[in-house]
Amino acid sequence: MSTFDLSSKRAETQAMLDSADLLFDRTHCEAQLERMANDITIALGDKYPLVLPVMGGAVVFTGKLLPLLRFPLDFDYIHISRYGDKLKGGNYQWLRAPQNAVVGRHVLVLDDILDEGHTLAAVKKQIMQMGAASCSTAVFANKLINKPKPITADFVGLDVPNRYVFGYGMDAEGKWRNLDEIYAMAEK
Repeated sequence: MSTFDLSSKRAETQAMLDSADLLFDRTHCEAQLERMANDITIALGDKYPLVLPVMGGAVVFTGKLLPLLRFPLDFDYIHISRYGDKLKGGNYQWLRAPQNAVVGRHVLVLDDILDEGHTLAAVKKQIMQMGAASCSTAVFANKLINKPKPITADFVGLDVPNRYVFGYGMDAEGKWRNLDEIYAMAEK
């Protein structure tokens, strides 16, 4: 049985950050978050929405956004797992469905990043099938990829290049979700 080597893991994890490219600093991220909160308030502030972050990537984004939404809302969360390239059959599983009633509600789904969009599209479809009156989506980062996506988020914090990005809830090999900035892994 191997033991956890704290010293080498810490050095390896720090080296990952040290070699990364800073894309957006804390000030820029906070400004975009405030803009998003204003846009969401205008669109949903009078609808008493049910807010559903997708765990675990949306935890940082959600924790920073919620205090900026100064209107009545209900809060719950969802957790899904996606396997492979498709969301059919055994490839997509709700690990935790909303516990609050969705029927007739205006729902706002939050996620950290819109990459290829398959998971968020499936979540929105499922929420609507559960009887929601509407389902809006908000992502902090929208990855600019060179192919069509099955969904466009209603609210976007910022666009990121088609690189492996982390920070602000997005992880790099399970690490660095806790950063207030967004970085891209060093290109090799």
